[in-house]
Amino acid sequence: MPTIDQLNKPQNRLEPIEGVIDNIGEPRTVNLRTGGQAQVADAVLKDDTGQIKLTLWDAQIKMVKPGSRVKIENGYISSFRGENSLNVGKYGKLSVIEF
Repeated sequence: MPTIDQLNKPQNRLEPIEGVIDNIGEPRTVNLRTGGQAQVADAVLKDDTGQIKLTLWDAQIKMVKPGSRVKIENGYISSFRGENSLNVGKYGKLSVIEF
């Protein structure tokens, strides 16, 4: 299983990764390219090696709280304005190990 410090470049289909939610920003409403709107919130996921921004969408926001241990399967890393971000995406899965 990779560690957060290894997530340093944009890539698809990550191996499962686990970490603890450090904090969650305020949810905001965004307009989707496909039409419609969604809620999105930026969280910080950390482990013993480092931390990375985690983007949470809609129902995922309510699934976790600061201190929750989560596992992300089939996620991907994107880069926006020079900052890497971990995304669960359409084909990924966010599981709460410990709420």
